[in-house]
Amino acid sequence: MSETTSEAIEQSVPESSSKGLKLLLDWGPTLLLNILAPILTYNALTGSGHSEPTALLISSAWPVADLALYFALHRRLDEFGIFTLVTMVLGAASALAYNTTELIFLKDSALTALIGLGFLATLFTARPAMFYFGRKFASGGTPEGVARWNGLWQYEGFRRGQRRLTVIWGVAFLVESVVKAALTFVLSTATMLTVSSIMPWAFLGGLIYYTISYGRRARARMQAALPDAGA
Repeated sequence: MSETTSEAIEQSVPESSSKGLKLLLDWGPTLLLNILAPILTYNALTGSGHSEPTALLISSAWPVADLALYFALHRRLDEFGIFTLVTMVLGAASALAYNTTELIFLKDSALTALIGLGFLATLFTARPAMFYFGRKFASGGTPEGVARWNGLWQYEGFRRGQRRLTVIWGVAFLVESVVKAALTFVLSTATMLTVSSIMPWAFLGGLIYYTISYGRRARARMQAALPDAGA
């Protein structure tokens, strides 16, 4: 093995570890406080006899904690945390109006549709929803990363890509809500419980995979067209 190759390997190991640690620090608190902790808390509370609205409201304390932590570190609010918090509060409020099993499933579909409409509504604002979600996970939360991400808005291709992703996410949520609502009247309660637990994750997983793939292709096109801005 040549000396140059050995040096390259030695340099790449700490760099890879540093990137992995940075990724964990960026994503870890968000995933823990906005997804994992609320799910575990909600399941524990409903399993011990608490009502769904109560469980949702108590579980929403985790996103509030994440918002407070993020603000303390970066002196600005985190859009992803706000989205999670609003979703949970809307779910708790809507749960109060439903008593039967079918209506509970329809409530979930209505909430999903509301989220989809919310995504599409941001197309008429200064910047669409996916711009803020992308900034959350692509900038690392550092002032330099945020400034770099904000600077990409000057490129027409970047603006078009963010709007396209927002449309895809919004439409996907609407499709999911329609499918869940239709299945409510076809499947048994036991089957629907399983479907309603799996379907959101299936849609979300597909959306995340598509978004990452699209982002890589878009980055490659930008680097080819604008070498100086590619980094």
